Amino acid sequence: MTATTQESTRTYEVRTYGCQMNVHDSERLSGLLEDAGYVRAPEGEPADVVVFNTCAVRENADNRLYGNLGHLRPRKLSNPGMQIAVGGCLAQKDQGEIVRRAPWVDVVFGTHNIGSLPVLLERARIAEEAQVEIKESLETFPSTLPTKRESAYAAWVAISVGCNNTCTFCIVPALRGKEKDRRPGDILSEIRTLVDQGVLEITLLGQNVNTYGVEFGDRLAFGKLLRSCGSVDGLERVRFTSPHPAAFTDDVIAAMAQTPNVMHQLHMPLQSGSDRILKAMRRSYRAERYLGIIERVRAAMPDAAISTDIIVGFPGETEDDFQGTLDVVRAARFANAFTFQYSIRPGTPAATMPDQIPKAVVQERYERLVALQEEIAWAENKGQVGKVLEVLIAEGEGRKDGATHRLSGRAPDNRLVHLAPADARPGDMVTVEVTYAAPHHLVADKVLSVRRTRAGDAWQNRQSQPSGPAAVNLGMPSIGRPAATTEPLACS
Repeated sequence: MTATTQESTRTYEVRTYGCQMNVHDSERLSGLLEDAGYVRAPEGEPADVVVFNTCAVRENADNRLYGNLGHLRPRKLSNPGMQIAVGGCLAQKDQGEIVRRAPWVDVVFGTHNIGSLPVLLERARIAEEAQVEIKESLETFPSTLPTKRESAYAAWVAISVGCNNTCTFCIVPALRGKEKDRRPGDILSEIRTLVDQGVLEITLLGQNVNTYGVEFGDRLAFGKLLRSCGSVDGLERVRFTSPHPAAFTDDVIAAMAQTPNVMHQLHMPLQSGSDRILKAMRRSYRAERYLGIIERVRAAMPDAAISTDIIVGFPGETEDDFQGTLDVVRAARFANAFTFQYSIRPGTPAATMPDQIPKAVVQERYERLVALQEEIAWAENKGQVGKVLEVLIAEGEGRKDGATHRLSGRAPDNRLVHLAPADARPGDMVTVEVTYAAPHHLVADKVLSVRRTRAGDAWQNRQSQPSGPAAVNLGMPSIGRPAATTEPLACS
């Protein structure tokens, strides 16, 4: 018996933690459930099925999950027909431990078998006992599954899954497996289908996106893929995240500079500016190489906006090591940086390293790094004042200044822009002149023109079919696309 043959249609909610890969997986989970006859729960109403798509990378990820499961227990006890499912990286890591600690959970599934969710839910309902299914390797590439995208105008496109690196602070390779690459033709076919549906912007997604091609032996495959995206009619913006500095090659820089719809935006994790700490992290590049890449990117694309990830307080980090990070930040002049205080991740080599840094020291260094980066970001944003930019209007990023409700969106380099009211919908393009800069956004009080798009039409059509949110994402501001709030890919 499927969900569609039950007495009433069952509703669902997906709660997402973590990086863009998890958000992408959650769109597949929503698509799978709707394909099986479920409908998303109206906003503010309890769902019959709650799915947690978890992250194992961030601090206290397990406490956060079990806390949320505990909050649902009373609802589950009063409504035995309700079902709770847990998937994602923490499920892959903890497996049967989840049901032991939270026996009211109905389904546990891993990162390699998200396509099993509807069957596992039905099996748990009939058997009236928990179903735990964790695969150790990928059987079906996620992008072949049904999807329920959250944006009408922007989309993730996974080009690979898994990771072949062994960074000592990261557990993701153990949970996502070795890198698996899709064939270029399959990727381009998906992109063309998305564009036919009104999508204007795609973000190519991989744990180490620029090692794409390793599985079929073409080390230049990623640059070729970027150039191929330039031939897709109607595709206006191409982004990618996250590349690994050790594998970043000049052919990718050339492809970015020479392909008109590839945006001049680069998110490239640094993690540390100290060569000694990079070695301890098993990051196979050094500060000089990293800065050399940035120098070549800016030589080819002077307008490029570069962002990064940085970990403060890795085991053994001295004040001199930290100063090395500050030196690289000053030289790189990042438009934005995701800065993290190191904390122990069970199961990683770094968790058992000596010389763990006291919390107070990590906090003080973190505050100095944030202050420096804020100063740099503000100075870089001030350089945008007076420039004319085409802004892709985003959903859910508007802001109110007094009585004025501004539209918001992303410039080609992914900077957030708040603009004066205009007759534009999410997915439309608005040409503006920047009039003010803040550390984390730009303001444009001069609207020069509005270009209505098929993406805006698609968004408007969605509004004629109101329903609640398919997925609740509980991460951080996006680096990759206007419509999401996620953490960057932690292992890059």
